Amino acid sequence: MTEIAAQGTSYYPVSLDVGNRPCLVVGAGPVAARKARALVACGAAVTVVAPSLSEEMEALEPVLHAMDRRPYRQGDASRFRLVVTATGIPDVDAAVFADADAAGVWVNSADDPAHCSFILPAVHRDGAVTVSVSTGGLSPALASWLRDLIADQWDGHLGTLARLLGEARGRLRAAGLPSDSVDWTALLDGPLPALVQSGDLERARVVVTAAAGH
Repeated sequence: MTEIAAQGTSYYPVSLDVGNRPCLVVGAGPVAARKARALVACGAAVTVVAPSLSEEMEALEPVLHAMDRRPYRQGDASRFRLVVTATGIPDVDAAVFADADAAGVWVNSADDPAHCSFILPAVHRDGAVTVSVSTGGLSPALASWLRDLIADQWDGHLGTLARLLGEARGRLRAAGLPSDSVDWTALLDGPLPALVQSGDLERARVVVTAAAGH
C-alpha cells in the first residue's frame, strides 16, 4: 500500500476585509479575471497589470480601480495590501511572488502553492454566510466538490437560517441577556433547519423565539 503523505504546511484560516483596500492582480486571462472579479465583489480597489486583456478582463474594466496595460515591473507589489498573480507564465508568477514577499505583501500565485503566502479556498456565499473549503492545496477539485455538496443541500437557505438566529441574538442583547444563555447547538440539531429548508419561516421563527425566550 502506498502511503499518501500529508502536506507539511498548516494554513491559518481567516476572512479578510478588503473593502476599499488596494489589491493587485497580475495577468488578464480568464483565471486572472475570475480572481479580480472575486476581489471586486468584496469591495476591493483592484488594479490589474497585464500587457493584453482577455474578453473576460475587458468586461471587468469599468469596475476596476485601474488597468495598466504593461508587463509587471519590479516594485509594483509594494504599493498594495494583497497581490494575486495569474499570468500562466511560471517565471513571471515566481518573480511577482518574490517581489511581493520581499515587500511583506501577501501574495497568491494561481495553481502554484510553492509561490503563495496564502491560498484561496473554494467559496460558497449565501447572504451573510460564507462557506469556504480548503484541502491545503492538495486537491482543489475536492474542495470544490465539498463546497457544491453543501450549496446543493441547502439551496439558498443558509442565509435565511443565519438571519433568523442573528435576529434572536439581537433580541437577547437588547434585553440585556447573554447570547450563550441559549443552547444554539440543540436548536440547530432540532427541527429548525428543516423548517427553514422547507420554507416554513413562520414556524421557524416560533421555534427560535421559544428557544431564545424572546
